[in-house]
Amino acid sequence: MSEDTIATSPAGPLQHVLDRVSDLTIGAAATALLGLVVVQGWQVFARYVINNSPSWTEPVTVLLLSTAMSLGAASGVHTNRHFGFFLLADSLRPALQRLVRAVSPLVIMLIGAVIAYWAGVLLLDGLDVRIAGAPMPQSIAYLPLAVGGGLMVLFAFNRLLLALRAPSLFDAAGVR
Repeated sequence: MSEDTIATSPAGPLQHVLDRVSDLTIGAAATALLGLVVVQGWQVFARYVINNSPSWTEPVTVLLLSTAMSLGAASGVHTNRHFGFFLLADSLRPALQRLVRAVSPLVIMLIGAVIAYWAGVLLLDGLDVRIAGAPMPQSIAYLPLAVGGGLMVLFAFNRLLLALRAPSLFDAAGVR
């Protein structure tokens, strides 16, 4: 069973909701990338053309980059376009393939939970400290990491459910 078989399982209401959330996530990541281009363009123009470099562009750039990266990674989990050992899983016997396909989302859920937790801790820790040059909290760049980590957990949980519901493969003798 390939990853495509799991990905094309019949879509229920939960899958439709998660698809919408993923679409919104990709839209936010794309908007952040666009914002990144605009902010960096303004930084270059202000520095080299009008010789007045604004101080707010660096923290805004970090926030936008963190947003694009975190939300893009989370959506990659939903669409199963993330880093993985798919060739290894495909080379295993069907019984082991099912196990690997169930363990993989668990690992992603663990990583997403750690990212969400520690990003949340760091976000809350620096909310009362202001960034020099911008009217934002120093820890604001951790907000997208916390959200992205939470979305990774949600999307990986859905992947786990899909992997567990996928039909087992049997050879002609009925042996796994």
